[in-house]
Amino acid sequence: MDPKTVSNSSVIMRHMVQPQDANLAGITHGGVVMKHIDDAAGVVAIKHTGCAVVTASIDRLDFHNPVYIGNLLTIKASINLVGKTSMEIGVRVEAEDIVSGHVRHTASAYLTFVALDKNNKPTPIPPLKLVSKEEKRRNREAEDRRKVRLEEKSKEKKCRKDPTQCSYAGHPSR
Repeated sequence: MDPKTVSNSSVIMRHMVQPQDANLAGITHGGVVMKHIDDAAGVVAIKHTGCAVVTASIDRLDFHNPVYIGNLLTIKASINLVGKTSMEIGVRVEAEDIVSGHVRHTASAYLTFVALDKNNKPTPIPPLKLVSKEEKRRNREAEDRRKVRLEEKSKEKKCRKDPTQCSYAGHPSR
């Protein structure tokens, strides 16, 4: 399988925020923004793999600024890390007041996708060819996040097997 570059699959998607996307205060629902994030990351994953993909996790989703009715959402997504069958996609969301032209960083997220074969089983994906210093930096940071994800997943698996070993911040063991 030939390696693919980050630019082979990166996308920029735009969406005009409408009244049905927002609450009574005119602020866009977080779930609406999350759907656009998942859609953009999914497009990146499909472009990289050339097959069906599923969202395995949203590692991190931070909202920085509100998005209002009439704003133009710009969702920028690109691949940060590739494993055997999974990949991490980074997404940045910006909101633009199209009258003033003012742009705000609205949200950031990291999502993990898994590629599926025709039987809906995980399937190998093309490796990632890193070109720029920025891509290499993002890949290193993604490796660190992957280690944390795998450690947390291991703890959760142990917790499911033996609930007395579970500990939750501020909560007694369950």
